[in-house]
Amino acid sequence: MSNNKFSVFIPLFIGLALAIGVAIGYFFSGNSGAKKISGIKNTSTNKLNDVLSYIIEEYVDTVNVKNLEDDAVVSLLEQLDPHSSYIPATELQAVSEQLEGNFDGIGVEFNIQKDTIMVVAAISGGPSESLGIQSGDRIVRVEKKNVAGTGIKNDDVIKLLRGKSGSKVKVGIIRPGVKSITQYEITRGKIPIYSVDASIMLDATTGYIKISRFGATTYDEYMKAFNDLKIKGMTKLVLDLRDNPGGYLNAAVDICDEFLSKGNKIVYTQGKARKREDFDATAKGGFENGGLVVLIDEGSASASEIVSGAVQDNDRGWIIGRRSFGKGLVQEEVRFDDGSAMRLTIARYYTPSGRSIQKPYDKGNDAYYHELSERIQKPDSTQKLKGKETKSVAYKTPSGRKVYGGGGITPDIIIPVDTSGYTPLLAEIASKGLMNRFAFEYTDGKRDAIKKQYKNEEQFASNFNGASLLQEFNLFIQKNGIKPNDAALRISSQIIERQTKALIARAVFGNAGFYIVLNKYDLGVKKAIEILKSNKLVTANGSPKNQDAF
Repeated sequence: MSNNKFSVFIPLFIGLALAIGVAIGYFFSGNSGAKKISGIKNTSTNKLNDVLSYIIEEYVDTVNVKNLEDDAVVSLLEQLDPHSSYIPATELQAVSEQLEGNFDGIGVEFNIQKDTIMVVAAISGGPSESLGIQSGDRIVRVEKKNVAGTGIKNDDVIKLLRGKSGSKVKVGIIRPGVKSITQYEITRGKIPIYSVDASIMLDATTGYIKISRFGATTYDEYMKAFNDLKIKGMTKLVLDLRDNPGGYLNAAVDICDEFLSKGNKIVYTQGKARKREDFDATAKGGFENGGLVVLIDEGSASASEIVSGAVQDNDRGWIIGRRSFGKGLVQEEVRFDDGSAMRLTIARYYTPSGRSIQKPYDKGNDAYYHELSERIQKPDSTQKLKGKETKSVAYKTPSGRKVYGGGGITPDIIIPVDTSGYTPLLAEIASKGLMNRFAFEYTDGKRDAIKKQYKNEEQFASNFNGASLLQEFNLFIQKNGIKPNDAALRISSQIIERQTKALIARAVFGNAGFYIVLNKYDLGVKKAIEILKSNKLVTANGSPKNQDAF
């Protein structure tokens, strides 16, 4: 399964990506509280049913009733808010898998390279890994049928290789350096989808944990990562929630509970038909006093905003980055007999100070999501949220700091988007995924040599010269249809060097290598380390206080 997480953050692409990401970044009142209904109670009018019946009986042509019903439900929900949605039965499983934490399949990440299925990595804990399938392997046959050079697409690969746990599939693999095709019979199984992308040490005492979504397994993954870093000497933590569209409420609450003392409020929810429900910290917290920074940006939504809002409103740590998305609506899933589902907004959530951070959506869905691209392109004027912008009263944290609702979480320290290296050339390179492809092809056949030269991720990050790849990369993109543009390449060279180096590190050393490389240049991470070293707590007047190590 393709699982590339790496792209250059270009404003035009960010807006689209965030719109998609937040659309699936919902959360329930629990981890699996979907209801199942076979019908909705009739109201005082049956106009919708009457119209549908009349169309079926009298319309000039035969109609697809199922499609008509689905389209009507979609249109109806779109009139409510941007996050109420309808999911057809054919899409529900794929949408749910990302949060449930597993899917059925053979367990590989793949790319289509030169019309061939290329294994990027065998997923840890999956059946392919246990059989010895490796990065760089080419899948050329599936069930004795040739799949190389046939114009195969990602969707085709998924249909061929995914299947019910316990079922078997035969694949033929070509491995670099091996002339013959090796045959494997793979028994499909449950493949884990991890939500903790990386857990590494930034320095001798500062740990870093990157969470990409809040799913059913996120808390357990976080605790394992935390305990591993604690053994390595971590006393301060940078929690990276950037581009995290959200997920399950319970996962966010459980992680907040690790940071907050017993009795501290985490979040509460309330709706017209739903009584207020409060979520408070318990006594179980394992990191209630250590230095804490949470990184957020415009892609941090829903459950990510619950975590950052709870940390900020309790004066527990620093929030650094850019203003979060602004999704303060709670969806509940209702399933129909045909296997489809509706996710309906049934409440708002409120941060401990009492603020709702939901941004306005009265101008329609297009304007709702377009606001993101405007915010990115005008960072100086749009990153700080004040009461006059949202018609919101100011709320206060325990230290007396003013915070506002109605438009996301505003960080304590803002790191604007650095657009200095962006060019139309870079946009074209990113849209075609050429940095990913270049990094994979560069690494293919060199993994063992790179591992021999650089014994670990840190050595690679410190000593590998990304600038040496520029000429080779320039030739590569020209071979892939991009016209030469030396001036634009010079402007974007630093971004290209760092991204390709990070992607090569990922191909050789895994996600840890990717983040170790990029974090050396990441302004948000650098500011987080600086703040944690200064040992300051966030207060109303900014005066420093010593933090206790745990």
